[in-house]
Amino acid sequence: MPPKKTRAWQRMLSGRRLDLLDPTPVDVEIEDIAHGLAFVARWNGQTAGDFAYSVAEHSLLVETLYGRMYPGQPTKWHLAALLHDAPEYVIGDMISPVKAAVGAGYDDLDKRLTAAIHIRFGLPATIPVKVKRQIKRADKVSAWMEATQIAGFTEAEANKFFGKVDPALIDGLTIRLRPPVEVRGDFTTRHQTLLNAL
Repeated sequence: MPPKKTRAWQRMLSGRRLDLLDPTPVDVEIEDIAHGLAFVARWNGQTAGDFAYSVAEHSLLVETLYGRMYPGQPTKWHLAALLHDAPEYVIGDMISPVKAAVGAGYDDLDKRLTAAIHIRFGLPATIPVKVKRQIKRADKVSAWMEATQIAGFTEAEANKFFGKVDPALIDGLTIRLRPPVEVRGDFTTRHQTLLNAL
């Protein structure tokens, strides 16, 4: 008797079935992404406040920081910044030590999902290395802000793990802890604004 085939798809609230091993762009919907990311907690939920700091909120901050750090970039790269953690709507947000322990399997899954998401919204499956590095720099600034404002890190610890941050770059920006439904709405709205500008 052949071994029982393991289910590798997840049913989304939109009704789509996303095959995690072979994701296709037609099964990707922004409402599913926004909903999932609004309920996925950064820092494994180990943050101060009455609401979890979600990946959706983090993604909005990274896109804002990307715009401050690299003014004048094409809209498509702002969209890539907003969607930089989009695969986490189905695979969750693993902290870096866990990703390292899981190994290449996590990275492969992340790359397949990213490619499907990018194609769905008109981006290249793989974005240029230079742009990816720029988004990663904005991501590290966001992580520094999160570490010092809500995750209990001292500035010295955050500087060690995420690099020093120019205070002028983050002037006027603070971490916001909000209900998931509010964050989901803002994420979806920002996504639509960027799509309209493409």
